[in-house]
Amino acid sequence: MLLLLLLLLSSGDGQAQRVSGQRKNGSCVCAVNSNLWTFPAVKFESVLQQVQSCEGSLNNLQEQVTLSSQRLPQIQALVKNMTARLEPHQYLHNQGLYTDLSLRLLGQELSQLETDVGVIHKQLNNGQTKKLSKEVGKLRADVDRRQMSNTINMKTVKEKLRYLKNTAESCKSIPKDFRGQDRHCLKGLITNISEPVMTKVSPYGKSYISGSWGKQAQMDSEGQKNSYWVQPLLNSHIWGNSLRVYQTYEDFMASANNKDFTFAPSHSHPNSIEGPSAVLYGEALYYNCYRSADVCRYDLKSNAVKRVTLPGTGVGFNNKFPYCYYECRANSDVDVEADETGLWAIYATVGNHGNLVVSRLVWDSEAETLNVSQTWETRLFKKAVSNAFMVCGVLYATRFVDEYREEVFYAFDTATGKDDNSLALPLEKVAKGVASLSYNPINRQIYMYNDGYLLAYQANF
Repeated sequence: MLLLLLLLLSSGDGQAQRVSGQRKNGSCVCAVNSNLWTFPAVKFESVLQQVQSCEGSLNNLQEQVTLSSQRLPQIQALVKNMTARLEPHQYLHNQGLYTDLSLRLLGQELSQLETDVGVIHKQLNNGQTKKLSKEVGKLRADVDRRQMSNTINMKTVKEKLRYLKNTAESCKSIPKDFRGQDRHCLKGLITNISEPVMTKVSPYGKSYISGSWGKQAQMDSEGQKNSYWVQPLLNSHIWGNSLRVYQTYEDFMASANNKDFTFAPSHSHPNSIEGPSAVLYGEALYYNCYRSADVCRYDLKSNAVKRVTLPGTGVGFNNKFPYCYYECRANSDVDVEADETGLWAIYATVGNHGNLVVSRLVWDSEAETLNVSQTWETRLFKKAVSNAFMVCGVLYATRFVDEYREEVFYAFDTATGKDDNSLALPLEKVAKGVASLSYNPINRQIYMYNDGYLLAYQANF
C-alpha cells in the first residue's frame, strides 16, 4: 500500500516536499534526498574523523606546554639575572661609550701632548717640566714599539695619557702661589662640613624643586659684593630665563627689595638656562646654555650674553650625562662653579667614557670673550655622582646616603692631577633631592638647592 507523506524538509527555499512511501513490516519506508538539507552531514563525518586523528597530536602538544610552563619560571629567573649583570655594560654599549681606541687617534692625542709639553718646558724650564718631557718621551717610545709589534694594552696607555695630559694642564697657567692666595687652601682638603647654618624656603616656593642659589662669588667684586641670588628653573624644573638678586643678607632672608633680571625672552631661547648650573660671579651670571654644550655669560649691566663651547669629544648635554647616583636630576649635564681660583665647568664627555671632566673658564674683559684655558679628565663616572663643587682648585663629588644625608666621598686636585676616593664628609639635608651644590670662596660656605629648600653649610679645613 502506497502512502503519500508530506515531509517538511529544510530545503533552501523552506518549501514542503511530497515523498512516496510503502508499508513494510508495520513501518512506513520512504526515500529522502539528504542533499537538500542545510546541515552538511557528510562533511561533518569527515571533519569528525580529522578531529579524532588530531587528538594524539593535541595531547602531545599539551604535554609540551605543561613542561614549558614548569620551566618558564626558571628561564625567567635566568634572564633576569643575566639582564641585571649586563645592564651596566649595555648602557655603555648603547651610548657608544665603550669603544676601542685606535692607534691613529692615540697618536694624534700624543702628538698634541708633545707639542703642549714642549711649549710649557720652553717657557718654564724647571725640574717638573723636564720630568714631564721625559715621561712623554718614554710614552712615545712605548707606543711606537708596541705599534710595531701590533700588540698594545689600550686601557693602560689611555690611562697613562690621561695622567700626563692632566699634569700638563696643571703646569700651564695656574700661578705657582695660587694656594698661598688663601691661607685655608694651604691646609689641604676639607676636613668637615658643619650642620646647616641656614635653612630657608625658596622665595618662589617649594613647588620649584630645581635651581641654584648662593652669594656673589667673585672675591674682589665691588658692585655685587654682598648680594645673594636665586635662579629657579620655572619650566618643567629644567629651563629658566630669570634671576633674582638681593643686595643684602637681610633682604634675602626677608625676601624683600629684590631685583629681577630676564636674560632670555623665553624658556626655549638659545640664551635661556638649562639645568641647575648657575653661579653669580662679579657682574655676570654664568650657566649652561639651552640645549647646547656651551657655557653662557649674562652681563647684569649690559644684558649682553657671551658663550663658549666646552672642549672634548661628545660633550654631554640635554640630559645625556646628568648627576644621578640614586635618582637622576634632569638635565644637570653641565655644572658651572666658582672658587678661590676662578670659574669652572664640570661635565662629562663620550671621549672620557662618561667620566667627569673639569674645565677652567676665563673671562677676557678687554676682548669681551669667554674662554676655556685648561681641562682635566677624571676617572669618576658622572652618573655615579649626585652633585659636585669646586674648592681651592679641588673637585669634590657627593653621593646619596639616605633621604636626609648626602656624603662627600671623592676629591680630584687639579694642581696635582691626583684623586682621593676615601672621603666621608656628611651633608645633612631636609629633603631627598639635591638640585645643585656650590661653594663661596668669600665666606667659605657651601650652598645647596634642596628640592625647593635653600641650605647653607660652613666648610672647615
